[in-house]
Amino acid sequence: MQYPKLIRDHIPAIIAQSGRQCRTETMNDEEYRQALRAKLVEEALEVQAASPQELPTELADVLEVFDALLAAHNLNEADVRAIQHTRRQERGGFSQQLKLLEIQP
Repeated sequence: MQYPKLIRDHIPAIIAQSGRQCRTETMNDEEYRQALRAKLVEEALEVQAASPQELPTELADVLEVFDALLAAHNLNEADVRAIQHTRRQERGGFSQQLKLLEIQP
């Protein structure tokens, strides 16, 4: 079975411990950055489908991808958080639990 996707660093060893073999390759930087973006979408979909009990684990996976994206793009978390703060000041957060129903022409 083929799985052409980004995996965590310890997955090959975990597979080997189960008595199976796998084949991997190291991605170039651009391929890795694109794979991280795809992984973020994958993890976000898992958050969406998660039960309340699974939610903390799935959110931890999102944070792992977030951290890897920061590193892969040489971004500083404090800088990203500052942008988040600015956007929250300008556009608000989600604390009011608002749902947009319609915009009149």
